[in-house]
This record gives sequence, C-alpha cells and structure tokens, in this order.
Amino acid sequence: MTTTIATIATQFLQRPELSPATRKSYELTLIPFLQQYGFWDLKTLDRQQVRDYLDSLTHLSYTTHRRHQRILIALMNFAVDEGYIPLNPIARLKPRKPDAEQGEHHEDSTIRYLKPHQLNALYQAIRHLSNWRLMALVRLLHRSGARVSEVLALDIDQIKFSDRKFQVIGKGNKRRWCFYSADAAQALERYIQGTRPPQATALFVAQHPKTLQISRLSYSQAYQDWKDAIAIVPTLQDARLHDLRHTFATERVGLMGLEELRALMGHSSIQTTLQYQKVTSEKAELIAQTALDKLLD
Repeated sequence: MTTTIATIATQFLQRPELSPATRKSYELTLIPFLQQYGFWDLKTLDRQQVRDYLDSLTHLSYTTHRRHQRILIALMNFAVDEGYIPLNPIARLKPRKPDAEQGEHHEDSTIRYLKPHQLNALYQAIRHLSNWRLMALVRLLHRSGARVSEVLALDIDQIKFSDRKFQVIGKGNKRRWCFYSADAAQALERYIQGTRPPQATALFVAQHPKTLQISRLSYSQAYQDWKDAIAIVPTLQDARLHDLRHTFATERVGLMGLEELRALMGHSSIQTTLQYQKVTSEKAELIAQTALDKLLD
C-alpha cells in the first residue's frame, strides 16, 4: 500500500501535543515542500532529493533555512516512529553554512528551554492565578520530562503515588516509566484534594461551565491555561508547554549518562538525545557565573 508524503504530513500536523501556533507554523513551512513532493510515495524519497529541495531555498535566511530543515527531519522522524519507513533518509544531514557577507553566523542554541529565573517567574504566575490544575500539570511535565500528550492521556489509577512514577505509551507505541519529584507530588496532591472532581477517571479533567459535564482535559484547554499564565510574564511570551520537556533534559545533561537520559525521554535514537549535550553560550555563561559565585563566597 502506497503512503504519500502528504498523508504523513497530515498525521504529523494533527498531533495533539502541538499548540495551534506551532501547528500553523509547521504547516506554512511544509506547504512548499508538499507542493513539490506531497503526492510522492514516502518510500521513494531519498536524501539527495531533500538536499536539492533545501538547496533551492536560496531566498531564506540562514536561521529560517535551518528551521525548514529541522521540521523536515522531524517529519521523517515521525514517519520512522510510526513505522512507515525503517530509517530517516535525512538523518544528520548537514545544514547549509551561514553567509558571512550577508551577516549570517552559526547559531549555538539548538533547543528552547526555560532558565531558572523563567521557571521561578512561571510558578509565581501560576500561584497568582491560583490555577492548581495548571500547577500540577506544569510541575509534572517539568519534573518528569514526559510529553504533553502523554500526561494528558493519563488516568489517575496509572499514577504510582507512593513511588512517584507513572508509565506512558510514547511514540512508536513504546512503554516507559516516568518519575517525578516531591514538589510535583505536592502539586498533584493539592490539585487532586482540591478542585479535581473525585469521581473522574482521567488524571487531568475539565468541567463544562454550563452542563457541568466532566471530561478529560484537552490540549487546547491546557494550552489556554498556559497562555493565561505566561501572559503576565514578559520573559515567557514565546514559551511553549513543550519547552518544559526540553528543560527537563537540559537540567540533567552531565548528571546522568546519555543512554539513561534517552530512556527517560523515550527517544528512539540517541542522536535526538545528543542535542541536549551541546553547551550553548547562554548556558556556558550561567555555569561560569555560578562557578564565580561559589569561588567568591
């Protein structure tokens, strides 16, 4: 059976963990690629064809060009995780070099994560709103490294409260254990003992304001709560729920082996985990300042 690239792209864009803004951004990025290759059988696409396509995007700046390439790689990784193809044909494809004459330079930041002062501001904003459901969700995402879709799919009886862990079904239908901290446990307890309806099956739920019907918390509802919280924090205007997963991984690089981190994150390839190993200039500055503070104490 033939599976077209357009079919895979549609599934890729319909993932529940994508925010509306991210979905729209991905869609706009993929449109020119799909206009050219959308009707192709996915299995016929090879590395050279994608390289030729990327080389044709001469009108794009260096950073935008890198974004196009990253999204295409993510699309192919999705196809691998879903079992449509055995390998990503463009894995580790080198990006184009920046044009110094155009004022372009290499980026050293490859992932988006929240820094300590941003996390403090985020939790303070959520407390200000007294949104204990969001507090529990954010704590659990930040401390466990689970994907948003994985946490929203949890039922309350899947949580091993005494061991502070839960099992999820990740990409590729693979099961893995996620572990969370004491502060996440406290946030969960406050939500469960407080505003959460006790008869609900799902861990995170919402109640319709008119019918009072209880249902599983949807991504769009969680996203709206998130937007309400970050709206009052100027340094978080571009932050995404998914950045909490990146934050989890970034905080743990150097504290555990990459294989252990890969297992916790549920990555099918160690190459995905390796992106967190790169120390950016921002992180290097933070490490340097922390070291200086300790030396001067």
